[in-house]
Amino acid sequence: MSELSGLVAGLASARIYDLEQLRYFGAPTFAAHAPGFLYSLHRRHEPGLGEARTSASGVIMQAEHSGTHIDALCHQAENMVMFGGCDVTAQVQTSAGFTSLGVETIPPLLARGVLLDLARSAGVERLPAGHLVGPDELERTAADQGVRIERGDVVCVRTGNATIWESPEEYLHGPGLGADAARWLAERGPLAVGCDNVALDVAGHVDPELGTLPCHTILLIRNGIYIIENLTLEELAEQGVSEFLFVCLPLKMRGVTGSPVRPVAVVPGAA
Repeated sequence: MSELSGLVAGLASARIYDLEQLRYFGAPTFAAHAPGFLYSLHRRHEPGLGEARTSASGVIMQAEHSGTHIDALCHQAENMVMFGGCDVTAQVQTSAGFTSLGVETIPPLLARGVLLDLARSAGVERLPAGHLVGPDELERTAADQGVRIERGDVVCVRTGNATIWESPEEYLHGPGLGADAARWLAERGPLAVGCDNVALDVAGHVDPELGTLPCHTILLIRNGIYIIENLTLEELAEQGVSEFLFVCLPLKMRGVTGSPVRPVAVVPGAA
C-alpha cells in the first residue's frame, strides 16, 4: 500500500467532528457586525416554466465576523499599527480592502488541535455569564486532561456557551478569556486559538490596561495568532476528545478582515 493509499484508508476509518455553528438570520452576532447573516431566495422551483427541470438560487449577505469565523491579522490594530509593525496607511487600508494581512494570507489550517474543556474541569455545564477565564483555569484543565500545548497547535477552549446558541441574548453575554489567559496561551506559541463564544474575549469587558477586547490585542496584534470564534465543541467534549487533527480552510478573499469557516476535528480510527 502506498503512503497516499494508507492516508486515505486512515481517514476513511476516522471520525469527523463538525465544529461550525448553524448559520441563519437571527443567530447570535456581535453588535458591531449585526445583523450577521441574510439570505434571499430569488429564483424558485415553480410550475409552468416549460420543462421538467427547475432551478432555485439565492443571494447570501453575511458580515465577515458572524457565525463561525476566523479573524485575519488586519482585523485589529493598536495605535494604528497591525501585526508585524504594519502601519495602517491609506495604501494599506483602502476602500476595496487591505493590501496587507488580509484573510487571503491565512494558510489552510492543518494542525494538531487541543481541546481545553474548562466547563468539565470546573464541574459545570457551562461557565457563568461574563466569567473571565484566567491562566490558572487553562493550566488546571490541561493538567486534568493530561495534555500539553505545543508551538503550532490550534487550541479550542470550551466554556459550554455553545449549548445556548439558540438563545442569542444569553449567548452574547457568555464567558470568555481574560487578558492573562491570552498571555498564557501566547507564551506557548499556538497557530490559532478558538472558543465557543462570540468574541473569545468577554463582550463588553474593559481591561484596565488594554481596554476592550484585550485578547484580540494580545493574540492578533502583538503575536500574530489567529482567533476563531463561535465554535461548537460539544460533541468533542461528550466523547472526551482532547487531541485531534484540526482542519480549517478560510476563504481566499483579497483584503478581507475575516472569513466564515467550517472547521472540523479529525480523530483517527474512531469511526
